[in-house]
Amino acid sequence: MIKSGIRGSGFGVREDVDRRRPADWQPTAPIPNLRKRAEILATIRTFFAERNVLEVDTPLLSAAASTDVHLNSVAAGAGYLHTSPEFAMKRLLSADSGDIYQICKVFRADEAGRFHNPEFTLLEWYRVGWGYRRLMDEVAALLAQVLATEAAPIRLGYRDAFMQELNLDPFTAHEDTLAAAVRSKGLDAPNLNRDECLDLLAGSCVYPALGCDRLCFIYDFPASQAALARVRSSESAGQPPVAERFEVFFNGIELGNGFTELTDAAEQRRRFAHDLARRRELARPEPPKDQRFLAALEVGLPECAGVAIGLDRVAMLVCDANHIGEVISFTAENA
Repeated sequence: MIKSGIRGSGFGVREDVDRRRPADWQPTAPIPNLRKRAEILATIRTFFAERNVLEVDTPLLSAAASTDVHLNSVAAGAGYLHTSPEFAMKRLLSADSGDIYQICKVFRADEAGRFHNPEFTLLEWYRVGWGYRRLMDEVAALLAQVLATEAAPIRLGYRDAFMQELNLDPFTAHEDTLAAAVRSKGLDAPNLNRDECLDLLAGSCVYPALGCDRLCFIYDFPASQAALARVRSSESAGQPPVAERFEVFFNGIELGNGFTELTDAAEQRRRFAHDLARRRELARPEPPKDQRFLAALEVGLPECAGVAIGLDRVAMLVCDANHIGEVISFTAENA
């Protein structure tokens, strides 16, 4: 069990010999935080070893890239540094790897701030034959151990979370109503579609209020926000379908995103095309689709659930850090 409580001083850097400014070669994280980070990684590997989940290693560099409208890949030579190991890991699953996990570096351009660095560490795992609800239980078990929390997790539907914080139904509200809600919160931005309004409201108003000293899971997202998740028709007449997707928070900080995984190759191609069309509208680069991943789906991805957890944010909570630079050796500014 890993206990929190180590706080860095600023970025934890030592001063150079003239004592006037931090030396550029110094790590941004205090060494005690890096030791605590190593303990987190050891705990995770023990957790999965006890459950017979295989650790795998896939390439950082790929010929293709994520088409996600909100992610910008880093071009490197003839390829792209991956934003997630998801496509490669699903190729392993299609090759009958069984349950797998990976701890790796991932890269996302134009991301920097308190909780963001262009290069960061992701934990991703997949459970064959599982759905998203069962996977939420395992995520809760792992994070409770790492964060040393015994408080029972909260589970809240996406609709319920919006109703609770904004008195707004995200499934039925008209797009003009959502745009007005964005403006009323002083969050107005041009050219936002319905889902982008929801994302902005969620990130600014809903999520920060969640997970007070305990894990909180938000689940059953609008089908239009399925990403790579399976969509389920509602059991109630007249109710919209939902994406079997969840996000997990602690103290209002988003830690991870999980799905019951989409296994339909034709639907995945349609979603890629939709993403690229939106990127074109926004004049953003259109990366090549991962045709090898699509070929693996054609052969057959087993029914499974998967999740990705941002380990730097987890380390921030464990170390009681204020900035991601306090838990990684070197930020983009001094890498």
